[in-house]
Amino acid sequence: MQRSVPTPRVLAIHAHPDDVEFQCAGTLALLKQKGCSITIATMTPGDCGSAEMGCDEISAVRRAEAKAAADLLGADYVCLEFRDLSITHDNDARRRVTEVLRRVRPDIVMTAPPVDYMSDHEVTCKLLRDACFNASVPNYATRQWEPAPAIGHIPHLYFVDAIEASDWFGRPIEPEFILDISSTFELKLKMLACHASQRNWLLKQHGIDEYLESCRRWSASRGSQISAAFGEAFTQYKGHPYPSNNLLREVLSS
Repeated sequence: MQRSVPTPRVLAIHAHPDDVEFQCAGTLALLKQKGCSITIATMTPGDCGSAEMGCDEISAVRRAEAKAAADLLGADYVCLEFRDLSITHDNDARRRVTEVLRRVRPDIVMTAPPVDYMSDHEVTCKLLRDACFNASVPNYATRQWEPAPAIGHIPHLYFVDAIEASDWFGRPIEPEFILDISSTFELKLKMLACHASQRNWLLKQHGIDEYLESCRRWSASRGSQISAAFGEAFTQYKGHPYPSNNLLREVLSS
């Protein structure tokens, strides 16, 4: 069933703090300009993202960074409180993710791609695919505290780019479409810059000290494919019975 929603509610949910900012914050800013209500969610609080701090300490830091980034956009932020490197595709996880969808009640969902460089991302994708369907089934009980009612429709579901847009074997993954985020790119960078602890972690763990510049380069690379300064890429899930019209593009072109 296809639906036309003038100002949709949008849920952008990825595995860890900063994933949403890196992959789709420019598009979220465009949607915010159109009057959409935005919720950013992370599956985990980034509890393994430090070589110096313990799990509880770094989790508190990274939750605060994620909220600060969401505040720049005027978006809500929620953490589902799974744990890094431990997101599993099971019934308990499906219920938890489904409950979040029922509480947010989105028309558009953006999430991780099916193939990416780590399991947390890929399992997040599977859970969101299931939850978008399950959330509309009244007899599906989430068994959560004060459960929300079922939503009235299956949301439009979009996958963001895989990191470096490559599969497990280094082969390129081509997106379905790319959006021009040139006008909102600076806000995207400001949101990403809120995640100072992630920059420190990447420097320690991977020897990478170009957190913002890598985002700039990749956004510019995607933008060049559509003759724009900066871009973000998406692929829409269209399996039965998900909606197949491109609501994301319809909203941004209205």
